[in-house]
Amino acid sequence: MTFVILGCALPGYEVWWPFFVVLFYILAPIPTIIARRYTDDSGSNSNPCLELAIFLTMGFVVSSFALPIVLARSPADQPVIKWGACYLTLAGNVVVYSTLVGFFITFDQDDTDYNMW
Repeated sequence: MTFVILGCALPGYEVWWPFFVVLFYILAPIPTIIARRYTDDSGSNSNPCLELAIFLTMGFVVSSFALPIVLARSPADQPVIKWGACYLTLAGNVVVYSTLVGFFITFDQDDTDYNMW
């Protein structure tokens, strides 16, 4: 979050449009959490509900990486954000999503009660 806030608030940037990626941070894990809670683990290789949830989660993740790039590549004479703000936001995305992956790896172990989430 620090990278995202820096990308918005530093004196050279001063535009808060990149902060909209926080919405994607909130929405990204929700489909996977819901699908893992309400699907049965029958041992089959394919679970349509879980696959749809992963697809939606990946849509949010790709969107959070695409938003700052699209904002920085807007018309060249007046871009919405500067490239430095874009890079800081992308660095924040990497940190946040690495944390989410670590969360799911940690709490997806067999000896952990995942249903509490």
